[in-house]
Formats: sequence, structure tokens, C-alpha cells
Amino acid sequence: MAKNTFLYLQHYRWWRVIRWLRRKHRRTNWTALRRRHLNNSWQIQHEGTVLFDPRTVPVTRYRYRGTAIPTRWNTLTPNRTA
Repeated sequence: MAKNTFLYLQHYRWWRVIRWLRRKHRRTNWTALRRRHLNNSWQIQHEGTVLFDPRTVPVTRYRYRGTAIPTRWNTLTPNRTA
């Protein structure tokens, strides 16, 4: 589920930036824009800085542990009366 969300986010971000570049440089054709702003792996870059790719975020799934997680609220301690 999370991996699909990151994939969708990357796809949406990529097309928004491409549309913005095409609007910003109306007289520049697609080949020149691609040569100027995309590297060999089709990542958007400018002067050596590559735009962050959300697909590279590691997704770690944890098993449900319920009350096995130690907290001070779920420990049973006898009430102290003075």
C-alpha cells in the first residue's frame, strides 16, 4: 500500500514538473528539454542536483505486537497505599 502511494507520488510529481518545464520554455522542443533537464535514467535534474525520487523510500512493514511493546501504561504494578 505505501509503496503504491510512493509510486503514484513520483508519477504525479514527474508529470507536474515536465508540464511546468514545457510551459516555462514554450519555444524549446522536447528533445532539448530532455537533454537539458533529464539525465540518462530520466530523473529530473538541474546543474547536477537530482530531484528527489519518492520510490527510493524504504518501506518497512512491522508485525503487530499488541501488548508486547513495553510501555509504562500497560504494566501491571500493585497500587501502593501509604
